[in-house]
Formats: sequence, structure tokens, C-alpha cells
Amino acid sequence: MRGEAVSKKARSAPGRGWLALANGAGAGQKHAQDGVSRAKARRKFSASRLIVLLALLAVGTTVISAGVGYGMARQSDENLWSDQRTALRNAVGEFRNLFGQNRQVDPRFVRMVEHSARLQDLKFETEPSASDRESQPVLDAQGRIAGFFTWEKTRPMGAAMDRLMPYISGLAIALIGFAGFSLAQLRRTRRELTLSEEQARRAADEDKLTGLPNHAKTLELLDLYLAEHAAHETTTFALIELDGMEDVTSHLGVLGSDELIVAVADRLREAIPAEAVIGRVGSDRFALMLIAEDEIDVEPMIRTVLENIARPHWFESVVRVSAHAGFAQAPRHATTRGELTRRAELALRAAAKKGPGAIVGFEAAIDTVTTDQKFIQRELPRALSANELELHYQPIIAAHGGRIVGVEALLRWTHPQRGAIGPAVFIPVAEQMGLMDTLGAFVLRRALQEAKRWPDLYIAVNLSPLQVRDHTIVDVVRSALEESGVPPSRLMLEITEGVLIDNPEEMVRRIEDLHALGVRVALDDFGSGYSNLSYLQRFPLDKLKIDRSFVVALGTSANGGVIIQAIVALGRALGLSVLVEGVETEQQRVLLRLAGCDEMQGFLFAKPAPAATIDRLLSQQKQNAGSKGISAPPATLTA
Repeated sequence: MRGEAVSKKARSAPGRGWLALANGAGAGQKHAQDGVSRAKARRKFSASRLIVLLALLAVGTTVISAGVGYGMARQSDENLWSDQRTALRNAVGEFRNLFGQNRQVDPRFVRMVEHSARLQDLKFETEPSASDRESQPVLDAQGRIAGFFTWEKTRPMGAAMDRLMPYISGLAIALIGFAGFSLAQLRRTRRELTLSEEQARRAADEDKLTGLPNHAKTLELLDLYLAEHAAHETTTFALIELDGMEDVTSHLGVLGSDELIVAVADRLREAIPAEAVIGRVGSDRFALMLIAEDEIDVEPMIRTVLENIARPHWFESVVRVSAHAGFAQAPRHATTRGELTRRAELALRAAAKKGPGAIVGFEAAIDTVTTDQKFIQRELPRALSANELELHYQPIIAAHGGRIVGVEALLRWTHPQRGAIGPAVFIPVAEQMGLMDTLGAFVLRRALQEAKRWPDLYIAVNLSPLQVRDHTIVDVVRSALEESGVPPSRLMLEITEGVLIDNPEEMVRRIEDLHALGVRVALDDFGSGYSNLSYLQRFPLDKLKIDRSFVVALGTSANGGVIIQAIVALGRALGLSVLVEGVETEQQRVLLRLAGCDEMQGFLFAKPAPAATIDRLLSQQKQNAGSKGISAPPATLTA
């Protein structure tokens, strides 16, 4: 069991050490605290670095200032000494004739010389002084030494510096100590920041809920697997998808389903060989990677994994969940990451068709869409640049009065050789190719330009999930409105429930930014997804667009009309207008009008048609209004 053959022969895979760390991490709590701790560490590091720089600057300034001051003090004292001697010599030369035979000097003369030469305690002595006093010989008129002037040598500036030096030294020592302490803190903060950023790098590679490698890290590890497997080895990439998670969510709620995902991740860690890596690549999807010898059959190992998942899970009640899997191998099925993952995806779809517990390895027979996909990948960019894409418009009808109040813009592609190619065919390929931004901007600009033909109508434009998630969508809408000159109030942007669920906080801000432009936002296909009432309260929407599946139930299901009435009542309570699509019969129109719907759309009124056809329909509506009052448009539009 548990793939013992694989465990024995498979070699150590790249990323195994990373996975071991990830599996031991408390991912949920760590991710919640990661951003805060990292920001604190950065702020602390910046503050510590600033303090160290200031402390070092203060130390340097203090030392340099003390050195310069001390040097200037010594120079000042030496200049004073030189001036004193010069003044003394001049005084002695002027008054040498005053010395008498007894070689005595009038004390007044001594005081006068002392004052003029700025000397301290000047004395006249007949014999050389044995003390440390400074002396200057005095000559009489005959040029003989009559005596000596002695005085105390003073250092006024040096003495002042000497008195200041203890304080300066103390300050320097304090600053040096502070700088040393700050350096220690800086090193500590740097270590904390390094650790925090390492945790952030790891967090960027982990799934927040399970701690497994996330989608991006899984693909990175797959690149390593493909680069490192030897000639006699095979790299297996398997996708494992849980069955019936919508039922689990409806039974356990979102938090309960999250607990189940964590439990499944733990089961996967237990079941896979030590050499394998498991990652989470979707809400209910996991990827398994393994390098093993060519002759190893990996299917028993994958089956063990599925059996482990299928064991009962104990929460408030017993929960059972199954899974199916598809896998592809390199180099047998593909040599590049993109082709290997695509073929594993095809195998997973084939397994889903077989049912819970199915395992399908890739075979050429299941790759049936390759030719069409490659054709679209090649031709779609050319069609976009050649202006082959065009917009058709489907009228939106007021439930009371039957007049046209708006149109929905729908993208169409007619290929010169293949003819019409439906959006359901080329839009998914455009999403894979990263062309949705370009296509979405084209639709928005073209629709607003043509909307100028119908000043009394609003125009509805669908936004793909990729467009809504892109933060530049607000700028794109603003630019298109400015180019067209169409009032923002005439633009209705339609988004789906899935977009709101993915990132609620960001989507609230995105819708508010769009509202700030003056445009309105509608929730498309309401009722086809989660239809969580909390989303309707939380998001600033303007309109509900009821999915056509509820219209089909009218007249065939006893609850069909009741459900629509409930949705309309809900919309009214939230201040939203309600539009229903897919109206195809007169009976449906009457029942929907009685249910209180504000607007309708469907083949009963008109099929999507070029702008010129909408012109004719509006002209016909005006004629009818002038002759016999406003009435509903004809059931079918003809070009």
C-alpha cells in the first residue's frame, strides 16, 4: 500500500525540503500576522538605522569639534605668548635708561609694563629665577644685564579647554556608548527583518489555508522536476479534484468546507510517498508531482491517495467526500510545463466524466480540441487587428409599456473561411492567451461609440472576471467614456457572482470606484451561482439580472413563478431594479410582468442584431408610438 514500489525507487525530488517546512507551518495564523510583523520590522529597522547614523554623526562632530577647539586654543595661547614677549621687549628697550646705579626699577614701571604686555604677576629680579616662571633679561644703558623680568606663563584658552574636556570626553563616551547600543539594536533589527522577509517569501509560496505550495510555487517546482529528471526517469504530474464541494459548502457552510479542505490536505500529506510533492492549485483541486523510474506504475499510488481522501471525515457530523484524478507524464506525453499541465487537465476532465474515484492517464484520443484551439490562438489576434470582430445588440424592453429602454452589447466574430465562431468558443481561448483586456477595451469603446446613435437608451456591457479583477478597469472605463462623450449614467456594466466571491473587499472598492465615475453596475446571471444574500447587502449594486434558467421553469414548475416573485421582492427591498433574460414566449412575458420584473430581454422581443437593425427597430417603435401609442416591438427582428 501507499505506493511502496514508488517510495523505494523514486529519488529525492527538488522542493522536498521546502515542502517539509511548509507542512509543519501553521499557515493560517502565520499568514494573518505576516504582513503586520514585516511592516513593524521594516519600520523598526529604518528607525534604528536613523538613530545609529545620528549617533555616529554626533560622536564624529563632538570629537572633531573638540580636536579643532583644542588646537585653536593652543594656537591662541601661543599667539598670546608671542605678543607678550614682543610687548615686553619693546617696553624694556624704551625704558632701559631709567635703571639707576642700584639697578632697581620703579614698581610703577613694572606695573605699567605688566599692564601693557598683558602679563600676570610681573616681577623684576636681579638674579635669574630658579622657578618655572618665564623670564626676560633687562639691559641697562651700557648693554649689561641689569636684571630679569619674570612672570607666570598663562594659558587662558588652554585652561578653558582643559576645564571643558572632562565634559566633552563624557559626552563623547556617552555618544559612543549610545552608538554601540544602537548598532547592536540595528543588527538585531536586521536579523528580525531578514527573518520576517524570509517568512514573507515563504508565505508568497504557500497556500494560506493548507500551508501547501500554492499554484505559482507548484508550477515552479514542476519546472525543477522537468529540469532534473534523468534519462531513465519519468516526471508525473497528477491533478486531483474533489467531487461535490458545492453540496459540502451548502451543508457545512464556507468555514466548514475550509475545514474539510484542510483535512483533505492532511490526508494527502499522509498518503503520498516522501519523495512526492503535493500542492493546492484551486479551491477544490490539488496537484501531485513525482519523479520515479520509468517502469514504476504510479496509478496504484494515486488510487491510494483517493482512497485516503474518501475515508470519513469527522466534524460536527460525518462527512464523506470523493475525488477523481487525471495525470500526464514527461517525457512520454510532453516535455514542457505548459503542455504537461494541459494534458493533465484533459485527463482530469475525462476522469470527471467517468465519476467519483476515477483515475485517467493522458491518451492522445482525449486531446480532441487541440486543432480548434490552435486555430483560434493563431487567428484571434489577427482578427482583432483586422477589425473582423463586431458588436451585435439585443434590446432590453420595459416590462410595462413594451418600449426599448436599453441594449446589451454582445461580441461576434465571423471568420472569412470558417464563418461565425461563437463567444463560448473563442472567449476561453482569449482568456488563456491574456487577450481579455484588449477584447474588453475594444467592446467597451465600440459600444460607447455606437451608443451615440441611440441617445434615449442605456447600453449594457459585460465585463469578464479577468477585467474586473484588473485594477486598471476603472481607468479603461473612464478613458472610453471621455473618448465617446456618452454620459456615464447611460453605461451599465454587468459582472458575475464569481467575481464578488473571489475577493469581496477588493470588489467592493472596485464597484465604488466605478460608481464614482457615474456608471451603474448590474449583477448578471443571478441565481446561477452561489446567490449569497449577504453579497447583495454588501456590494453597492444597481440591478439584478435573473438567470434564464428561472424563466424556463415558468409554466413547467409550480415553484418557478414563486421563486421569481421572491427575487423581485428581494431586489425591491434592496433598492435594485430587476431584469430577466431568456424570455421566449408570450406566456412567460405576462407572468414575468405580473411578478413585478422591471425589464425583460429575450428572443420574444429580438435576437442580437447589428446596430443598423436596432436603428430600424427604434424607427418602427416611434412610428407605432405616433400612430397608436407605445406598444411592444415585434416578436422577431429581421435585418
